[in-house]
Amino acid sequence: MNGTSSTIVPNPVFNNSHGSVNQEVAAMKVENDSKAATSKDNTRDSAEDLLDLKGKVESRLLSMWNNVKFGWTVKLKTNFSKESPVWLLGRCYHRKLSPSGSLESSTEIGMEAGAHDPMEQIYGEGIEGFKSDFISKVWMTYRREFPTMSGSTFTTDCGWGCMLRSGQMMLAQALVCHFLGRSWRWSPDKPIQNAREFQEDCLHRMIIKWFGDKSSVNSPLSIHQMVTLGESLGKKPGDWYGPASVAHCLKAVMVAASKENYEFDKLEVYVAQDSTVYIQDVYSHGRLANGSWKSLILLVPVKLGTDKLNPIYGPCLTSLLTLDFCIGIIGGRPKHSLYFVGYQDDRLIHLDPHYCQEMVDVWQPNFSLQTFHCRSPRKMPISKMDPSCCIGFYLATHHDFETFVNIITSFVVPQGVSSSKEYPIFTLHNGSRSLVMNPPNVRYSIYETEHHWMAPSIQDSDTDMESEEFVLL
Repeated sequence: MNGTSSTIVPNPVFNNSHGSVNQEVAAMKVENDSKAATSKDNTRDSAEDLLDLKGKVESRLLSMWNNVKFGWTVKLKTNFSKESPVWLLGRCYHRKLSPSGSLESSTEIGMEAGAHDPMEQIYGEGIEGFKSDFISKVWMTYRREFPTMSGSTFTTDCGWGCMLRSGQMMLAQALVCHFLGRSWRWSPDKPIQNAREFQEDCLHRMIIKWFGDKSSVNSPLSIHQMVTLGESLGKKPGDWYGPASVAHCLKAVMVAASKENYEFDKLEVYVAQDSTVYIQDVYSHGRLANGSWKSLILLVPVKLGTDKLNPIYGPCLTSLLTLDFCIGIIGGRPKHSLYFVGYQDDRLIHLDPHYCQEMVDVWQPNFSLQTFHCRSPRKMPISKMDPSCCIGFYLATHHDFETFVNIITSFVVPQGVSSSKEYPIFTLHNGSRSLVMNPPNVRYSIYETEHHWMAPSIQDSDTDMESEEFVLL
């Protein structure tokens, strides 16, 4: 006081102690925050791990259920009438039309029949010829215990891969026609006796190896490769495919395969757009630089009704199966894909992929061919067919394509309907799609209508899953 100035000197001990407490409190807060964050991270990681584990368990359980569901058969019989011809991809089999004729007495082998031939001139090889022809078709089914598909936990395609398998069967039929010829027959009980049969056996095995269930450059047409390329169509492993998606997937795998396999150099896949075959586009893709012609696999996705098949198209579909260059139809019924190869009366004959078999290691020498061929043809009323389907043709030469162009219109236009010319199954256009200012309007969107194939149905009991035998009425 008394005029003297007083200075308050801070207590260093007190301040240091106070700062230390503050630092400890801050450190504890940081530590607690860190623990909370770590706890949250661990909880989040645990939740993600649980979800991942749950997904894997669900996928595994679903695969196990599908393996059981599609891994057994019921013994039933398929009836074939002796009075009606049986058509199988351009070949006709039935008894000779005479009072004393029988299905077994028709022995004139090798005569090809066309839908335009008079019935009296059509002779087949009898039921044995039909059996031999049918058994020779390559059969692709669900498989289990194959290597995991990239980006998934799937080791089986049971329950979701049926349309892909149907597409593989149609592509395999085209390759058989290309490398072995339409008249080739597989004789499982007959030993190889000469050089020609040995070469045919090698080609037969080579085709099946291309479809081996493994992600390998040696199996460029495998379901693994199809699923990988299907990602560009917005598909993931385990997704269902429709006929149009599979058609584009088949083209993609063949384009990729041709880069690594010279055997595909003279093969071209063309997928029709808007239910229209653009002839100029076919010529631009099918002609080689030296002027020669590539063999053509022509795929035509179509939509023949809204929810059900329009009955006016039934006769058109069966007439297409009488053409020698037809390689079948992939379709089926909703959520149940089938590969149609023939018909008798109003019933379609098909190969069914809904049978789960163990994977075969096709890279082993002399692997078994038995599970790649079916001995039991099945039939389905054409009225039950889903309207979404894809029709396939194999046109080996330029002359074959010209023949196709000249005659196909009479097969795809419904008969006896006044306005039928406005609604053919598909059309031909002389130009290129890129030059068409206004592409033809499609009656139904092919892709939008594939919702039928997108999800499984609990009520779909797969009543077609029988092992059937030949029975003559």
